[in-house]
Amino acid sequence: MSGDSGELSRSTEQPGRPILARSARETLRPELGTPPPPKRSRQSRNQFVVFLNFVVSSIVFLLVVAGIGFYAGKVAFDAPGPSTTTETVMIPPETSVREIAETLERRGLISDARIFRLGVRIHRADGRLKAGEYEIKAGASMRDIMELLESGKSVLYSLTIPEGLTVAQVFKRIAETEELSGELPEELPPEGSLAADTLRFTRGLSRKEVVERLAAQQEELVREIWERRAEDLPLKDINEFVTLASIVEKETGRADERSRVAAVFLNRLERGMRLQSDPTVIYGLFGGEGKPAGRPIYRSDLEKKTPYNTYLVDGLPPTPIAIPGRASLEAVANPSRTDELYFVADGNGGHVFASTLAEHNENVARWRRIERERAAQAAAEAADTENAIGQELDD
Repeated sequence: MSGDSGELSRSTEQPGRPILARSARETLRPELGTPPPPKRSRQSRNQFVVFLNFVVSSIVFLLVVAGIGFYAGKVAFDAPGPSTTTETVMIPPETSVREIAETLERRGLISDARIFRLGVRIHRADGRLKAGEYEIKAGASMRDIMELLESGKSVLYSLTIPEGLTVAQVFKRIAETEELSGELPEELPPEGSLAADTLRFTRGLSRKEVVERLAAQQEELVREIWERRAEDLPLKDINEFVTLASIVEKETGRADERSRVAAVFLNRLERGMRLQSDPTVIYGLFGGEGKPAGRPIYRSDLEKKTPYNTYLVDGLPPTPIAIPGRASLEAVANPSRTDELYFVADGNGGHVFASTLAEHNENVARWRRIERERAAQAAAEAADTENAIGQELDD
């Protein structure tokens, strides 16, 4: 009965299976348990394999960390910078990327010098950052700054040399331009040999280089215009050409008059008449420093003999008296075709011209009358002002 009951209990535990008759010996035999795990191979137990697994895992981990770091660095490199105002920064020649990065970080223009250096290196711009003075906009990213330094678009300054200045006055203006560097040449170049121009330059440009540029520009300009001058000009050489152009430059600032003023002087030279130009008298008295402001020309000045007093000296003075611009050079090279020999101020900033002395004297008389009227008006205005001040004091 016990054997049967055992078989019944097993059939109950495993429903659906057919009930098989077993002998008493089979029933008492123990059943098979879970098989033991297989033994590990010698290769899996090898220490080298264990170490290799560790290395691979470490490399993967480092790659993940590096990727995260690279992404974070790229975000920081492209993100707006910490500066809140536009700043200028000077990058001297031969400055390393490390020094540039440290300067930018110290000035508060970037947040991290290391990220800037790495970004420059990744973009292979190490050798392309240029020296100069740069304007960094507020909030500029590290990428923006890198590209600006790579472009070389430095801050530009202006130096304007107007027509009519003397070489001494040009030297003074160059010396007073703080953005330039170095000393001026010890000797002044010949009068009229520097160009009237506006130079655009970066901070640190040499003053000697500025002088060399202006001299080269003027030489080229003068030669170009001289080569296409009218054939019948009563001028011996290029020095006389520049000298007369400098006189025209000082006589009038109106573009529509220059060719007529040039024609008057050329006509006088052809006829052997003295030029009688006031600017030449002034240059003879005061040289390249120029006439003091407010100092008039006295009649006695016209009687002082100097090589530049064209009231007393025949022909042209020995040198130019100022820098002639292109318009004055063109006017002398190709003057108006007139028979005019005289001109005098018309009271409106220009001149009135005449072909005869009688006509010229009438024009001079008219100008003297205008001068007297203006002087009387100025005196009356001064008296009115003085009376008004006195009345206020009495009150």
